[in-house]
Amino acid sequence: MDSPILHTMMNTYKNLFGTEAKIMAIHAGLECGLLGGKYPHWDMISFGPTIMNPHSPDERVNIESVNKFWKFLVETLKNIPIK
Repeated sequence: MDSPILHTMMNTYKNLFGTEAKIMAIHAGLECGLLGGKYPHWDMISFGPTIMNPHSPDERVNIESVNKFWKFLVETLKNIPIK
């Protein structure tokens, strides 16, 4: 929870959308765990649009969340912390 990119993203989310971001550990963070095992010094966060029924024939994405995700990603990259 003491991550520079996490703090940047939390502030960016609040500035963009006027509410606090929900921070949680879920299955979608698997890639961060794998990469973190090889590169433990990396500061990583997994995030993305809302996906329903992942890894199944019924997988689909909430289209409205894709636009929100894109805005958040672009704004985060503008504010990314410098090491």
